[in-house]
This record gives sequence, C-alpha cells and structure tokens, in this order.
Amino acid sequence: MKMPLLALLAGASLLAGCNLAPEHVRPEGAIPAALPQGGVYPPAATDAPDVSTIGWRDFFVDPKLRDTIALGLENNRDLRIAAANVLQARAQYRVQRADQLPTVRIGASATVANAAGATASGGTAGGDTVETYSANVGVSAFELDLFGRVRNLSRAALEQYFATEEAQRAARISLIAEIASAWLTLASDQDQLAIARDTLESYRQSLELTRAQFRIGTSSELAVRQADTLYQGARNDIASLQTQIARDQNALQLLVGAPLAPALLPQGLGEEVHTLSDLPANLSSAVLLRRPDVLQAEHQLIAQNANIGAARAAMFPTISLTASLGTISTALSGLFGSGSESWSAGPSASLPIFDFGRRKGNVHYAEASQKAAIATYERTLQTAFREVADALALRGTIGEQLAAQNARAESAQIAARISDTRFRTGVDSFLTSLDAQRTAYAARQQLVTARLTHAANLVELYRALGGGLT
Repeated sequence: MKMPLLALLAGASLLAGCNLAPEHVRPEGAIPAALPQGGVYPPAATDAPDVSTIGWRDFFVDPKLRDTIALGLENNRDLRIAAANVLQARAQYRVQRADQLPTVRIGASATVANAAGATASGGTAGGDTVETYSANVGVSAFELDLFGRVRNLSRAALEQYFATEEAQRAARISLIAEIASAWLTLASDQDQLAIARDTLESYRQSLELTRAQFRIGTSSELAVRQADTLYQGARNDIASLQTQIARDQNALQLLVGAPLAPALLPQGLGEEVHTLSDLPANLSSAVLLRRPDVLQAEHQLIAQNANIGAARAAMFPTISLTASLGTISTALSGLFGSGSESWSAGPSASLPIFDFGRRKGNVHYAEASQKAAIATYERTLQTAFREVADALALRGTIGEQLAAQNARAESAQIAARISDTRFRTGVDSFLTSLDAQRTAYAARQQLVTARLTHAANLVELYRALGGGLT
C-alpha cells in the first residue's frame, strides 16, 4: 500500500462530521418591539440622525471636552486592560483552532551497535558493528473530528474572542460617557462656586448694613445674627465647593489616566452647547441589538451552544491517527537512496465504558450554562431597554424643567433686588429681605443643577443608544 501519507492526512481532515451543537436562535420577547412613546416621552423626530453613525468627535462639540476624551482613550488603564483581554482571547482561539489540524513533526536518528556480546573478562568480543539511520515526518495521535468535538471547542473559543472584542467596545463607550459626565460635573461645580462667591459678597454687604444699623439703634441684634447666619452659610458652601472641585479634578484625571493640562479644564457650564442636541426619539427597540454589551452576551450564548456540541461529541468514540513517512538505511549515504522508503499508519479508537456519569454530567453542565447565558442575554437586553427609556423620559421633560428654573431664578433675582431696596429705605423688614436673598441663592443653584442634568442626559442617551465608537 503506497498511498502518500500527506494525501491520507488531507483526506482524513476533510471528513465531514456531524455537528451536535444546538442551532443558535436569538431569544425574543424579552423587551417590547418599540421604545416608549407618548406621555413624558419626547415626540418623534423624523429628521434626527442615526446615533450609531455619529462618532464621538462629532457628538461632543466643545474642543476642550473633545481633547480630554481623546487623551482618556489613549491613556485610560481600564481600556488598556480590555485591549489586553482581547489579545488574550485571540491567542486562546488560535491555540484551540490549531487542534483541528494535525501537528507535523520531523525527526532523525542514528543508532550504532555491536553485534557481539561482552566477554567474561569484561572486554568486548569481536563482531560486526550494525549502523541504522532513519529520517521521518509524521503526525502523532491526531484526532479525526468525526463528531465535531474539536470543531465546537474551536467555535466556542472564537465566540469568546468576539465577546471580548465587544466588551472592549462597551468599555470604550462607557469611558467616553464617564469622562464627559465628569468633565460636565466639574464645570457645573465651578458655576456653583461662582454663585456662592457672588452670594457671599451680597451677604457681606447686608451684614455690614445691619451691623451699622444696630450700632445706631435702628436695627436689632436678631437681624445682625440672621444676616451673619446667611454669610457664614455661604462661607461654608464655598469651602465645600472648593473641596468638591478638587475631587472632581481627581476623578477626571483618574478616568483620563494622565495629568490634565489646565487648558483642558472647563471654566464653567453656563448656557454653552457642549454636545449635539438633535438625537432621535422614535426608534425601534431593535437598535439595542447593536449595543456592544448585548452583542457580547449573544456571542457568549453562541459559545455555550458550541460547548454543548463538544460535550455531546465526547459521548462518542474518539478516533485518532498516528502516521509517519520516511526513510531508513544501514548506511548514512543510502538514507535517501532507492528502496529506503518506510511508512507506518496506526489509527486507534477509544470510548470509556465506565466513567461514573462524568461525560453525561459535562453535557448537563453545558446545557445549564446555556440556560444561564440565555437569561444573561435577556437581562442585558432588558437593562439596555430601561437605560434608553429612562434617558428618553428625562429628555421629554428636561426642557420644561430648564425653562421653569430659568424663569424662577430670574424672578427670584428681581425679587431679591426689590426686597433689598425696600429694606434699605425702611419699607420692609430685614426678615423679608433675608428670605428673598435665600430664595434667590437656592434658585440659582437649582438652575445650574438643571443645566447639568440636561447636558448629562444627552450624554447618557448617546451612550445608551450605542453611540461613540468612531
């Protein structure tokens, strides 16, 4: 039988085996077909762009914020860990995929032996010296994957690699949103500090006035103490906000993963536009299927299907092949001469008879893992649905909230000025002026909070809809 060994191996590797893994069917029914509409949710926007096609450089229009995000994408350590995880998963897939093909080894040997035995005196009796030289190439214990065990293990490793890639993409999107939120929070707190300092000056003037009136007997000590209470409260707010701003900067620097130049830090939130505001509202929930975390869960589900196939295949015999092709000769010069060819082939099969339920237990474990993967996929999808629904609910009302806070702050400021004038002219008591100042201070603080909520809501909606990859 002179069939070339390589042809034999190629034919064996191309044997069509059955696949015992269940077919992947994407679970349905975990979430409604459409995202919430009506009520507090914003009306449909017919000309809004597709969020997934908007790169983060286009969505964030503030140059300082954009440069800060770019620095974070380059230096954040969590993102580097995610990238390393992808490399590890890819390497593991390559190792597992290699089992589908035979490992070819080449070997050579030389043996020199004396045909005579030893003498009684311990010397060597005369005799012929036998020399044997050989060279061969072959494979050892290559498994013929007739039932798809190796193939399914390779598929499982591939899907885990894909899942790790999606995890990296999800980490990237989350990092962009976290940096943006931290940057906007820092800007908001700087506005709060400016308001506190402005209010402190106003309170200082009121305190000096009441003290002067107390000295000449036109005001009471009660008014002085009330004015001092407001003044000291503003001092406390300033100290607390200075600490908070330092913490904001520390949190932002940790996210970025590198020192931040002062030029990249915001000077305040104000009424400036930091992001695009025209995001779609009338979307099918199918858009969530493109989110990286949902895709990650789906790849993990497919990997569990493949693990079931590998566990089921282990219930059948394992067939392997050991073969070699080479030459053998009694003289080195004749090693590759005519008639020196040699070959060997040794197929084998094995099937455990008594393993006390080990293989069946592996099948049950794989099936249970698949059920867990289905539940994980559905939960991930439901979480994504809630995140988008929550962001849309806030988006539907934040405009009205912001408008109301603007009007409230403006009215409170005017009321405080009028009340102060009336107090200085003796028309109203200091208590009325005190209450008006306190209301104006709180209204300005709440306006800044509403502006931060509006900006952060756009960032969250952008993230929840899967934007921010390019």
